Amino acid sequence: MKLRWGWTCLLLLCISMATWAQKEELDDEEEAQVEDGDVDIEADSGESSEADANVSFQVTYKTPVPTGEVYFTATFDDEYLSSWQVSKTMKEDADEDIAKYDGKWEVEPLKENKVPGDLGLVLKSRAKHHAIAALLNRPFVFKDKPLIVQYEVNFQNGIDCGGAYMKLLSDSEDLDLDRFHDRTPYSIMFGPDKCGEDYKLHFIFRHKNPLNGDVEEKHSKRADVDLKKIYTDKKTHLYTLFLNPDNSYEIFVDQSSVSRGSLLTDVVPPVNPPKEVDDPKDSKPEDWDERAKIPDPEAVKPDDWDEDAPAKVPDPDAVKPDGWLDDEPEFVSEPTAEKPDDWDEEMDGEWEAPQVPNPACSAAPGCGEWKPPMINNPQYKGKWKAPLIDNPNYQGVWSPRKIANPDYFEDLHPFSMESFRAVGLELWSMTSDIYFDNFIITSEKEVADRWAADSWGLKKLVASANEPGVFSQLALAAEERPWLWVVYILTVGLPIGLAVLFCWPKVCPDPTEEIPFNFCTLRERGGEREGVTSQTHTSFITVSVT
Repeated sequence: MKLRWGWTCLLLLCISMATWAQKEELDDEEEAQVEDGDVDIEADSGESSEADANVSFQVTYKTPVPTGEVYFTATFDDEYLSSWQVSKTMKEDADEDIAKYDGKWEVEPLKENKVPGDLGLVLKSRAKHHAIAALLNRPFVFKDKPLIVQYEVNFQNGIDCGGAYMKLLSDSEDLDLDRFHDRTPYSIMFGPDKCGEDYKLHFIFRHKNPLNGDVEEKHSKRADVDLKKIYTDKKTHLYTLFLNPDNSYEIFVDQSSVSRGSLLTDVVPPVNPPKEVDDPKDSKPEDWDERAKIPDPEAVKPDDWDEDAPAKVPDPDAVKPDGWLDDEPEFVSEPTAEKPDDWDEEMDGEWEAPQVPNPACSAAPGCGEWKPPMINNPQYKGKWKAPLIDNPNYQGVWSPRKIANPDYFEDLHPFSMESFRAVGLELWSMTSDIYFDNFIITSEKEVADRWAADSWGLKKLVASANEPGVFSQLALAAEERPWLWVVYILTVGLPIGLAVLFCWPKVCPDPTEEIPFNFCTLRERGGEREGVTSQTHTSFITVSVT
């Protein structure tokens, strides 16, 4: 019994550890991953009318202030867009009725989980082109300092098809924010984009060919994690791009890494072209044999091979069922049908009543001419073909010879791209109320982290306070991971079952109760025991226990 209890305790311990690990995973996903920062949180006195009614505590919000060198910040808390310019131009290569950038922008708080006093830039129109931009404090030049771009997005109504990415507009002489459009040169495009079931997180940079000056977009590899949740949970998410002078990059969502790589090896198309290319003047010789197998020229069709034998033949063992009605048709004319009054035999032809199943056949195994069912022909072999053998003249798959690539170059420093001096949002969306907030461009990680703690961190705290209870969270988690129901059932049901098994009191017999006499049972119990006396009856034995 002790060994039995030991195994039971060990099993319960394992289940508890598994449940605890899963709970920790859920907490890690939901909790704000914010660097240490000073956040003022006060007890809810019930007197604040500005706070979200769903928030269980009052937060004191202060517009974040950068703690170091920055190239650009935007919080929108002043309720104005004084530093931003809405585009007044038209989109090229688009129908005139939709080509104008007439989508509306507003500065307003979040719909849900709002932080009192915190405002953001909101894309208000659906199925329209939007374009808005702002100048940096000074241009960012790609030299020896890293680039850190960070901002917040909330798809408040979810997202059907549309983007929320930002563009870092190149420092060109003809840059005009009033005429900002889809073909305005940019250095980097970064941010979320979704259409259909394709969930993307763009990082695109424009690279200039050092030989001919052509500019080509380079796309980073796809994120290493599933991004669907950030488009559907209607929460504010933090997007961060780290780009380093050594050509390495890393992308974060909510301060968790989702993708990393190198500008030299992890973008498509690659920055540097191949050293060798196929010779366009080379062509395959006419006698080049690419056939790995050929029909055996010495093979001969067997004499008994009948190519004309059918694949199916009537079953010779089949017997017509008893009661088969050979003289009854399967279908008969509907007896109650009448020719329509407007039927014109010259135009419509001779009228015939519609056909219906023959009622006489309903009780019979079948009607009409009986034919045996068809079965596979055991003699069928099909068209004869010679077996294949290795081709003695096989030369392999032909490919053109390689020559030196006349367009080859080697750029080992793609980080040194064209400098930029403005931030722009040029978007089309089928969903409205996309929320943007707290843009920052800097070269210092500590500055970006503190900025996130003072802004996005508060939003995460408020959203966490409004999260459903533990049981609701467990149910939501099980919707995404159905196997969790097994863990829940084992966690709750197994301890109860074990408790019933080991702790339920055993029923002892009444000392004076007459029970059936059973020699086998008595023998298994070792015969007569001390303290047990018996009084023989016809078919019973009285047992007294002392």
